[in-house]
Amino acid sequence: MTSTASRKSYGVKGAPYAHPSPTTALKGALRAPYFFLLPAAILFALFFALPIGYALWLSFRKVHVSGLGLGAGARNEVWAGFENYTDAFHDGELLHGALRVLGYGCIVVPVMLGLALLFALMLDSDTVRLAPFTRLAIFLPYAVPGVVAALMWGFLYLPSVSPFSYVLQQLHLPQPNLLDGGPLYLALSNIAVWGGTGFNMIVIYTSLQSIPAEVYEAARLDGATPLQIALRIKIPMVAPSLVLTFFFSIIATLQVFNEPTTLHPLTNSVNLSWSPLMKVYQDAFHRNDIYSAAAEATLIALATLVLSFGFLRAANRRTKQEAAG
Repeated sequence: MTSTASRKSYGVKGAPYAHPSPTTALKGALRAPYFFLLPAAILFALFFALPIGYALWLSFRKVHVSGLGLGAGARNEVWAGFENYTDAFHDGELLHGALRVLGYGCIVVPVMLGLALLFALMLDSDTVRLAPFTRLAIFLPYAVPGVVAALMWGFLYLPSVSPFSYVLQQLHLPQPNLLDGGPLYLALSNIAVWGGTGFNMIVIYTSLQSIPAEVYEAARLDGATPLQIALRIKIPMVAPSLVLTFFFSIIATLQVFNEPTTLHPLTNSVNLSWSPLMKVYQDAFHRNDIYSAAAEATLIALATLVLSFGFLRAANRRTKQEAAG
């Protein structure tokens, strides 16, 4: 008859389960997060890091044409150094597009964030009615695709088909042309404000909801009015959300493309290089100069990075100074 000790020693059925050593279990626990991150890392490398690297490579290249450019070997890709970047800095179309976007951003960002903050404060009030419906109504334009929104507003601006123009005509009132001259900036800005206010409002409103109710109770006991509570408590406490929405708004403004591109067929005031991204698109797909387009895209990305993180650094420095003071 086989004893229990011999069954355990030979590993036959009935032997106790052998637990892994603590060192092996620790190594497995340390490696586990990397296995979960691996799919996301692969997708990031293939669809984000690799295209960026390829664009940087193209920005330092150009096509050298021999003779008339006909025949095999007449067009060769060669190293260009910083020639594409130098041409981009001296490109008047790109510079004018950047100035137009700067003026556009000076209208869009303050108005959009101001309305988002105002709506968030109003929805956070105790006396507001139908808050869920109002919140959804303000957020709903954000769900409309940018191209669809630009088309809709474009036909509302177009005097020949706009119902507003018809009403003004029947009332014998002047009909402003919002697709020409200075009003064009207001027309483009209105599309961005209409579509982006709801998203920023949700971000700020969510931050307001996280403020403890005891803070408001203490302020009311001290005799603070609702306006004083909003200005001295709510707005300072949602400052990080305001910084975040401002950060996103800067990026979205510098990358404006859908609105002017969609309105281009409706007016001669919007040319095909109205914004820097439109200029990049024209160089890459209409002029077949992907090398200059890559250099211009890189400069736009660097400008976005510098402005965005410069603002974040300034905001963080001010927050630290206020905390230290």
